[in-house]
Amino acid sequence: MELVEVKNTEFEWSRLERLYTGAFPAGERFPFSLLKKRALSGKADFWNLVENGEWVGMAYLVRHEDLVYLFYFAVDAEKRGRGHGTAAIKAMLERYKGKRFFLALENWLEECENPEERIKRHDFYLSCGLSDIPYKLWELSMKYRLMGVGGKVEPEEYKTMMGRYFGWFWKHFIRSCIVKE
Repeated sequence: MELVEVKNTEFEWSRLERLYTGAFPAGERFPFSLLKKRALSGKADFWNLVENGEWVGMAYLVRHEDLVYLFYFAVDAEKRGRGHGTAAIKAMLERYKGKRFFLALENWLEECENPEERIKRHDFYLSCGLSDIPYKLWELSMKYRLMGVGGKVEPEEYKTMMGRYFGWFWKHFIRSCIVKE
């Protein structure tokens, strides 16, 4: 699996936006224009996931010092179930080796409409080498659980990272914080 830098072309942005809007519910999405702007300004890494020369998905990561947050990750719907997700996570862990790498996912322990899907997603990340982190993340109107490798993420570090990412204006309007369980 290769992580290929997004080229600033209409075709690539269009393909990424289609996958992004199709893979994530509206309540979990930030405006795509914000993601694009932050990536182009160097505040995030936006990767095409390419396997044997074929585009299979996307990864969007926010970085701060030794902290890397896998903000959005999706494999194209037609290419899921073929090992691309596992290969992509392993490629990201290699790329950011030595860093504290984490992600947020829907709480698989709470009552919901899709418990099997949430448990399967949690088990997928466990199989990729990630572990549970004993914090919850509030982002937009959602509450998530954290998983990662390389060490714990402290609430103040996360606040600093996201403040830098969003900038002065947005950080006052977007609720995003880590709380202890």
